[in-house]
Amino acid sequence: MKAVYLFSTLCLALGLVQFAQAQSSVDETVKEWERAKAYTNEYLDAMPDDKYSLKPTPEMRSFAEQMLHLTDGNYGFIAAATGAKSPYGQGELEKSTTDKSKANITKLVLAGYDFVIDNVKTMTPEKMAEKTKLFNRFEMSRAMVLTKLFEHQTHHRGQTTVYLRLAGVKPPQEKLF
Repeated sequence: MKAVYLFSTLCLALGLVQFAQAQSSVDETVKEWERAKAYTNEYLDAMPDDKYSLKPTPEMRSFAEQMLHLTDGNYGFIAAATGAKSPYGQGELEKSTTDKSKANITKLVLAGYDFVIDNVKTMTPEKMAEKTKLFNRFEMSRAMVLTKLFEHQTHHRGQTTVYLRLAGVKPPQEKLF
């Protein structure tokens, strides 16, 4: 009987440790998104208002359009990851936003990050492990959708480093932590 009690206690303790680790993963994801938001805001702040229309070549997106594309991705991917209803259709911000001033783009981009952060906070370890289809095509866990989203925003923010350099601006210091 004593052995059964010890075994049960050990299983419960291991289960609690696993739960704490999984919840820590959700908390760490929120923390990483808060860092990404702050880092992107540094890029938005660094670019002069009169350079938001800058395009490295005519066929490329402008700085403002890159940031709107990043934000469209934030809304679309997080909706897929969490089931939340996005306030925008796929690609809508980049295509329909006519006010591409620094103030408006900053407001829209930061609101997109807030939407991601607020919805990640609703996730549970169990929900993170659930399978879903991204863009009705790619089956993966909801946690992997969040990973792909993080990769997307990092990629497009990174592209804007060139825009800043072309505008004569030193990009923000890398913010890995």
